[in-house]
Amino acid sequence: MAKGKVTRREFLKYAEIAGFATLAAPWLAGCGTPAPVQVAPGAAEEAAAGAVAAVEGIKDVPRNRTFIAVRGGQQGKFVEWDQWNPFVPVANHQFAVGLLYEPLAFYSAFADEEIMWLAESYEYNDDFTELIIKVRPNIKWSDGVPFTADDVTFTLNKCDELDAAIRWGRNFARFMDVPAETVDELTTKVTMSAPSPRFFWQMTYHFDIGLYIMPKHIFENEDVASFTHFDIEKGWPVTTSPWRVVHSSPQQKILDRADEWWGAEAGVAELPAVERFILLPDQGEQQLVQSIIKNEVDFTTGIQPSSWPTVLKGNPKATSWTGSEPPYGYVDWWPHSLYVNNSREPWSDKNVRWALSYYIDRDAIVEVAWSGASKVTPLPMPDYPPLLPYFEATKSLLEKYNTLEYNPAKGDELLTAKGWTKNADGMWMDENGQQVKLDINSFFDFTSVGPVVVEYLKRGGIEASYSEPPGWFDPFSQGDYNGVLFGHGGSCREPQETLALYQSSSESIPGGHAVNFSKWSNPEFDKLADEAFMTRPDDTEKLIDIWVRAMEIWLPELPDIMLTHGFHRLPWTTEYWTGMPDQNDPYTNSAQWHLTFPLVLHRVKPAQA
Repeated sequence: MAKGKVTRREFLKYAEIAGFATLAAPWLAGCGTPAPVQVAPGAAEEAAAGAVAAVEGIKDVPRNRTFIAVRGGQQGKFVEWDQWNPFVPVANHQFAVGLLYEPLAFYSAFADEEIMWLAESYEYNDDFTELIIKVRPNIKWSDGVPFTADDVTFTLNKCDELDAAIRWGRNFARFMDVPAETVDELTTKVTMSAPSPRFFWQMTYHFDIGLYIMPKHIFENEDVASFTHFDIEKGWPVTTSPWRVVHSSPQQKILDRADEWWGAEAGVAELPAVERFILLPDQGEQQLVQSIIKNEVDFTTGIQPSSWPTVLKGNPKATSWTGSEPPYGYVDWWPHSLYVNNSREPWSDKNVRWALSYYIDRDAIVEVAWSGASKVTPLPMPDYPPLLPYFEATKSLLEKYNTLEYNPAKGDELLTAKGWTKNADGMWMDENGQQVKLDINSFFDFTSVGPVVVEYLKRGGIEASYSEPPGWFDPFSQGDYNGVLFGHGGSCREPQETLALYQSSSESIPGGHAVNFSKWSNPEFDKLADEAFMTRPDDTEKLIDIWVRAMEIWLPELPDIMLTHGFHRLPWTTEYWTGMPDQNDPYTNSAQWHLTFPLVLHRVKPAQA
């Protein structure tokens, strides 16, 4: 096979030879004229409305007052269905759990708006070493116990005590040498060990980031790192939100709205018009498409660009963030990359990482994997307007270290200089005569990307493979992997959170989210990331200086290999609900698994009387 661009026809041919044609077929079919999606008759009905009928002991709620969404699961089932404590590493706030834990504040990146919620206000001292948080009065947990500053104080001190044993613990423990204290019923005082102007921001819900507040009267008697907080007969999980868990199983999670909610009286938001929220596990692309076409679900996880014409033709009430036009979604805060384990040979060698980068054609990923409905990115953060000055500041560095350059000859040169040689089949053998192999894992977000990346690596001489095994994330978050396709949950308004993704202090944290997955470390970079944390978020001039100095270290090292921007291409139907955010009304991002999704459920209205 000659080197150069790979056409769709060539890719399908070599996909068959390489053995991943079955995986690639559904989206390859859509690279030209999309093939109609086929599912077994009645499958969507059984997964959606029919599943609810099988649950005894819960009240009837009309379909036109029920919001049904799809996300998550393994092999079509929820594996964490009994885990409603989001601090436990094996739990996941993305699968309806986040609806139960209201934040001190929300931040809508698309509206650029801070929305105070459980907290009424917050204030720092002059040097950002002290933070005063005031919560609203008259809030109660669902079991009738008052919500007070003690809950906030307890949560922060548990993070300090348990550190990396719970999700987000490390993020706060690093800056808390002195326990938080309750000043009065509504006031918590936090004393930080260093200037921390982003301490409250880290607690604020934005995209997938934010600190869940624990009910002290429940959690103080439990092991926070293992407690499930699930017993419907006891009223667990308790919550300040308008939602109550009435059923949770591997097949579905059902939350009913309470008749009263403190926030409506306080003027924070309206009581949701949605009376029941159901989350179903993902049964695969074909069923997602068919369920939307038949209005059996209201909103799903993302689908491939090649499936969109089928959805839009099949249901005139189906739509997307961009309506019926590509890219059918918005740029997520989650740019995609190929992660390799920087603590393992040969991936610990920056020249090997750069060689992998030179072997991958990002334009082919956009064209073949995403049917043109995507775009490349040279840096591990989204190109949101507040971040554009940081892209601009690194222009000259990116000319020298072009993270998007497709140049197999440069890759060959780097690996030859390392003492590697190619065998008769054109595949690389290391300096010890062993064939170089890279096994890449991921999940359904990368089903179309994995085969393309593998094909280009093989063309470069790297024996690569791609798979989506159950339970792949746990070893990845703990640093036990070779290659993974994943994204960057970092910055959305200034670069500090992206820099924090590469700090050595956050390596190998089980269940981690905004952590150092690459296992790359550099002491000078760590200092710059800390300096960024202690710099005011509105001091753009200083942050640009820190960012450029950090990129002078990061770019030559290339801890992970940049690919494309992430897009959320999430279909929904307006048969039962209106008021979803979109490009014409971007009041927040629409992903139902993000911590900001309660803003959507407080906003949508019934389409039917």
